[in-house]
Amino acid sequence: MIRPRRSALYMPGSNARAIEKARSLPADAIILDLEDSVAPDQKAAARDQVCAAVRAGGFGPRELVIRTNGMETEWGPADLAAAIAAGPDAILLPKVSSPGDVMLAAREANNKGAPAQMRLWAMIETPLGLLNVDSIARTAQDPASRLAVFVMGTNDIAKETRARLMPGRASMIGWLSNSILAARAYGIDVLDGVYNQLADLEGLRAECEQGRDLGMDGKTVIHPNQIAVANEIFAPPEAEVEWARKIIAAFEQAENAAKGAISLEGKMVERLHADMARRTLAIADALATRP
Repeated sequence: MIRPRRSALYMPGSNARAIEKARSLPADAIILDLEDSVAPDQKAAARDQVCAAVRAGGFGPRELVIRTNGMETEWGPADLAAAIAAGPDAILLPKVSSPGDVMLAAREANNKGAPAQMRLWAMIETPLGLLNVDSIARTAQDPASRLAVFVMGTNDIAKETRARLMPGRASMIGWLSNSILAARAYGIDVLDGVYNQLADLEGLRAECEQGRDLGMDGKTVIHPNQIAVANEIFAPPEAEVEWARKIIAAFEQAENAAKGAISLEGKMVERLHADMARRTLAIADALATRP
């Protein structure tokens, strides 16, 4: 099933009001965070609060994700066990640096009887993660891995590599593109990293457009005022949706049934374009059912 992931909003797991507000925000995904946004002395309480919120539900069509602390931390094992028991749509694993990080979490989920539809998302945010991104993505070939999404942790990448975060992100284009390539090779989605300047919506728009043009599926955001821009940029434009409908309708005509390529409104269209068109329509149709 194709799910729109135009915007994925981080919400601190220690903030009860933020969690409640997330139930009514127009983000495609809500990431209830137990890691970076939660102080050490609040970790256990945040874990309980987040898991209770997930069990209570009320998030509507939003994809509900829990980001745990790393397994190497004192909170990570308990986070993972509690998240699996709570049953979100996905668990976001921080600082994934090797295929083993994914498979360890997957084994825990499988051993504890997690629903088959629960997925794992992987933060790509360390030098080792960037170096091993192909082998990490390759785990998605094994259904037992549950791996569905890469999330680019651009702030941590900047910290760990000492690359500067500049407009246009010239220092990161290679790493971002390589991660997208690995994800596409093995059929998983990729969400772009956050944009830190909350009041700069034009800068956010430019970065969303860049991420979209590179091939990202959506943007992680850190404030509700960033959701609308991400939703707009990562949604298929109406003209693109209409063109997709024309492509599919053309190939469904009896005279084109056996053809690999046709001429449509003066353009050469191949069957690969029909495959792309079907994905565009699947996203558009899914969005059309949202409130």
